[in-house]
Amino acid sequence: MACEVKEIDGSILEGGGQILRIALTLSVIRKIPVRIMKIRAGRSKPGLMEQHLKGIELLRDISNAKVKGASFGSTEVEFWPGNITGGSYEARVKTAGSISLLLQAALPCTLFANSNTTLRLHGGTNAEMAPQIDYTTEVFRPILEKFGATFDFDLIRRGYFPKGGGEVVINIEPIPKLDPIKIVDRGQITSVFGWSFVAGSLPIKLSHAMADSVGRELKRFCNNIKIERYKEDRNIAPDNCSGIIVVAETSTGCLLGGSALGKRGENSEETGRRAALDLAKSFEEGTCVDSHSQDQIIVFMALAQGPSSAKVGEITMHTKTAIFIAEKMTNAKFEIIPSGPSNIIQCSGSK
Repeated sequence: MACEVKEIDGSILEGGGQILRIALTLSVIRKIPVRIMKIRAGRSKPGLMEQHLKGIELLRDISNAKVKGASFGSTEVEFWPGNITGGSYEARVKTAGSISLLLQAALPCTLFANSNTTLRLHGGTNAEMAPQIDYTTEVFRPILEKFGATFDFDLIRRGYFPKGGGEVVINIEPIPKLDPIKIVDRGQITSVFGWSFVAGSLPIKLSHAMADSVGRELKRFCNNIKIERYKEDRNIAPDNCSGIIVVAETSTGCLLGGSALGKRGENSEETGRRAALDLAKSFEEGTCVDSHSQDQIIVFMALAQGPSSAKVGEITMHTKTAIFIAEKMTNAKFEIIPSGPSNIIQCSGSK
């Protein structure tokens, strides 16, 4: 293990939990001890919230790490990783804190474990300000598979804001290395599909309204649109929620996603329209990787054995942050090359 502690300012760029997640993920994989300071310093409630603590504890257990400062509200954490060990691990966020964000931190680490890993994660499956779990499995996972990795997924229970209570089980087999990717040819949009759902006591007509709205907005891009409309089983999703996930597939195998959750006081047509416009932005920019996966692939590009490139849209602040931390924690170098309304992210990869 390296003795020098890498110091990271948690208030830079995006300035939120993403810095913590990426820094700790790469700390575990690279076996570099880190000290993260000014954690979430610019937020209305600075420091570690429960969902951040559960993520730290999960990575601590996976990597047999020593941790200092991991307490509620803390703005500084030291993390000294050990060896990544496969097995069964659990993280339970009592609120609707995102399960997808827990997985973002833990998944790359488990790919380099010494044996298979099972993660039982509790919290929010469909939450604002984070990818819905359906997006993670249906859009992000196929992108991950281009790097030569994947995971199995079992949904036990849906968890919505504010109660949470969702539960998923993830199984991951370790891999010897990550392959570089080259995703720069978007091709033609061949189909749009998705899922429009309601849960709890909400009527199915809201599901139809969201799906119909998506169809109206996206028909100018594609005629082959099929949105499944349904009401969640009460045994799996007892609480109230509505939302939609839409996915576009292209002739070159790219998958692009858009999504929205229903809001209090918002009609369902507008919820569907928000999801459609989310996806339409990727169409108009000619991207191969949408804005929700754009920042998620940075860690994998940095760790891949060889140069990677991906065509994306406008570079998000989350992506800028991910690149900054990845370059600080690895020997990978990134370059952004403008390409019309889109950009190509190039990465030298691991050496």
